[in-house]
Amino acid sequence: MAKLYHFALDPFSRRIRLALAEKGEVVELIDEKPWAPSERLIDLNPTGLTPVFVENSGRSIAGVEALGEFLEENSKGKSLLPGKAYERAEVRRLVAWFDVKFYNEVTEPLLNEKVVKRFAKTVSPPDMSRVRIALQRLRPHLDYLSLLAEERAWLAGPELSLADLAAAAHLSVLDYLGDVNWAENPVAKSYYQRIKSRPSFRTLLADALPAMPPAAHYADLDF
Repeated sequence: MAKLYHFALDPFSRRIRLALAEKGEVVELIDEKPWAPSERLIDLNPTGLTPVFVENSGRSIAGVEALGEFLEENSKGKSLLPGKAYERAEVRRLVAWFDVKFYNEVTEPLLNEKVVKRFAKTVSPPDMSRVRIALQRLRPHLDYLSLLAEERAWLAGPELSLADLAAAAHLSVLDYLGDVNWAENPVAKSYYQRIKSRPSFRTLLADALPAMPPAAHYADLDF
């Protein structure tokens, strides 16, 4: 069976897990710790970063973008880069919005300060000022997501795409941590409920870090 080296709260690993599930691909999940990558992971990807996909043949593909494109070209499942050139460009634009801008401004500070520093004993204590700034920066991102969700069937257009999986991956990390005030963002909440209810999301909703359980509503589809 193919393998995916991942960290449960890594949004990039989560995007690939969602993509694999949407395409009907079954893989074995190999847990990694970003603060202490295994020798096997470093052998597969010298950066020590997840996700890394290993085929049955033993060949590996490292990195969320490389792996996302690889799955599009090699999986028999439905396309997650639908449409023609302009439509695919919009998908890629929004993927970059979440995987670069949203990640740098929101996901990374919250994940690093609240999770990584909790388990990695050799780093400095959590910087709560970074947490506060990240939560402030979350608001305009949710406003933009809500605007897209109101104008389109899915974020990039009429069909589910990698843009939706990228958004869902990052939002689900924040939702696990209980850091989204959904009551203040009803449109974003409705969008997230819709994608959270897809069968591909089930394995993500079963995630639970040792000694750090998810927010009480995390696995609830009608939260």
